[in-house]
Parts: sequence; C-alpha cells; structure tokens
Amino acid sequence: MTEAASPSPSTADAPPPRPLAQRLGAILWPSFFAAGIATIVFFMAVDPLVLRDITFPDMDISRQGGYTIAFFLFWAATASSSLFTWILLRPISRFNPPRQT
Repeated sequence: MTEAASPSPSTADAPPPRPLAQRLGAILWPSFFAAGIATIVFFMAVDPLVLRDITFPDMDISRQGGYTIAFFLFWAATASSSLFTWILLRPISRFNPPRQT
C-alpha cells in the first residue's frame, strides 16, 4: 500500500503574477488616500507658515507649498508602508518551490 502524498503548494498551484499596474495601484492608491487624511489631520493643528519659521526660516515657502511638501512626505511614508506589506504578503510558493522526493 502506498502512502498518500500530502498536498503541498506547488508553483503550478500558485496564482499567476499580477500585472504591474495592479501591483502599483495596490500600493499607491491606499497610500495616497492615507496621505491625504494624514495631511488634513496634521494641518488642523499646525500652521505651515509657523512650521516653516521653526524649521527653515530662510526659505520662502508659501502656505500652499508647505501643504504640498507635507502631502508628498506623508505619501512617501505611507507608500513605503504599503510596499512593505505587499512584500510580506507575497505567496511563499513563488520563492520556495516544493522539493522533489
């Protein structure tokens, strides 16, 4: 009597790689949304001109410029968080094919 082989994930069972646009969208869209919310919440308490005077008093940055710079900094931070989550959630079967016995 032969022993039944235990089901193991194989590269044939792994889902196909997602298109680049879908991967980028899964990283950039949620981070864009989170950066917008973070910018709103942050600037409800902080005036960009006061922040400029504390950090870079010699630079001529307008209030709208401060909003823009902060938004892109928040977007970079949240995009890196989304990227790390995507990296950690990739299927292991794609990188470790089953061993042949």
